[in-house]
Amino acid sequence: MNGQVDPLTDKEIEDRLAELPGWTVADDKLTRTYGFDSHLPAAAMVIHVAQIQEELGHHSDQTLSYNKLTIAVNTHSAGGRITERDFALAQRIEAVAAGHGAR
Repeated sequence: MNGQVDPLTDKEIEDRLAELPGWTVADDKLTRTYGFDSHLPAAAMVIHVAQIQEELGHHSDQTLSYNKLTIAVNTHSAGGRITERDFALAQRIEAVAAGHGAR
């Protein structure tokens, strides 16, 4: 997944957000906050997301609190704009979130 990627237009972002309930755009980043019943499942998801990011070669900011995990991502090589790479990562995260009890 390395290499230059073009920023998405506002319309493209809006269309892709429709396919990712719970995700929004804030501060030029694709963002979602997950809630958990306790700290351990939230921490486990941090590790799982880190594994996915290593596999994709694309990394987000993860902010862990007691029972919440916030993911925020954009593409540095595209000038800090949102690209298809960010949505690919978000889709992979969504695919594993329920298994961690995320809501």
